[in-house]
Amino acid sequence: MPAFNAELLAEHQRPLVMGILNVTPDSFSDGGRHNAPDAAYAHASAMIAEGADILDIGGESTRPGATFVEADDELSRVLPVIERIASLDAFISIDTYKACVADAAVKAGAHIINDVWGLQKDADMASVAAHHGVPVIMMHNREEVDGALDIFEDIARFFEKSIALAEAAGVPQHHQILDPGFGFGKTLEQNYQILKRFAELKGFDRPILAGASRKRMIGHVLNVETDQRVFGSLAVHTLALQGGAQIIRAHDVKAHADAVRIYQAMKELGA
Repeated sequence: MPAFNAELLAEHQRPLVMGILNVTPDSFSDGGRHNAPDAAYAHASAMIAEGADILDIGGESTRPGATFVEADDELSRVLPVIERIASLDAFISIDTYKACVADAAVKAGAHIINDVWGLQKDADMASVAAHHGVPVIMMHNREEVDGALDIFEDIARFFEKSIALAEAAGVPQHHQILDPGFGFGKTLEQNYQILKRFAELKGFDRPILAGASRKRMIGHVLNVETDQRVFGSLAVHTLALQGGAQIIRAHDVKAHADAVRIYQAMKELGA
């Protein structure tokens, strides 16, 4: 694959679908299913056939209460998988907040860094992205939930800091992608406030990713288990598309690829 082309996210292009490939034993929805390189390759191939543009590889669960994973262990999980799927026709994203893992993953073939702490957990992460010339997804996160917080003010302050770190390191604006972080350090009400006001995120003048796939904010409303949340995920992500999301991160790729095609048809063919 060539380098990730930021023009894919331009206003006239369709939104992209990012398929989730967790190579962890404890991820909240699919932990333990795709750990081995061959199993990961098979699942990655299936997601590409279903319409995935990007494969997001994660070697440490970020669910609440998940066990911390040392960098060496994380690398032992993700590198064999990245090397195994590097020949496939999709961009590869490394889902990590550790700069050393991101560095090794990009060297192994990853095209994008997806940092759930928005460059603010590891001081070297912005430099890694700048050095390799790859885009970085900067997600809003919080150590603790605070229901009294104005979540949009908190997101704005967080993104301002992340953007400043990226620019200081030399990451160009078109390589800075923002993610409001559905489900990370937020109450149910705050998650839906973000969804309702999603279009306001366009004010940062950077591509926006939406990643609510199978999350608790959906399960709480529908009262269904994680593997029964595809329709709720589609509803949330379709609303996010209408609010300007340019990347959708999802477990159920076929359903979301179809939704993106319908959304794009509305934009291109609608009166």
